[in-house]
Amino acid sequence: MAPRDHRITLLGKPGCHLCDDAREVIARVAGELGVPWEERDITLSEEDTRLYWEQIPVTLIDGVQHDFWRVDERRLRAALEA
Repeated sequence: MAPRDHRITLLGKPGCHLCDDAREVIARVAGELGVPWEERDITLSEEDTRLYWEQIPVTLIDGVQHDFWRVDERRLRAALEA
């Protein structure tokens, strides 16, 4: 599977400084590898809030949880290139 065949989702909430940091890393890696990504505000969904409130930011790759709290750029890149 080529990196561009994956999809990254960043789960976060407004005012989250760790989410801001995660967004920068994801945008950089996704841009370099041509991977589409989206951001989802957990406060807009009761289920997302219940599931992820204590872990944000959460990074999903193809809908599967990859990381939480901090995004490790090398780990993210390796997962997308594997």
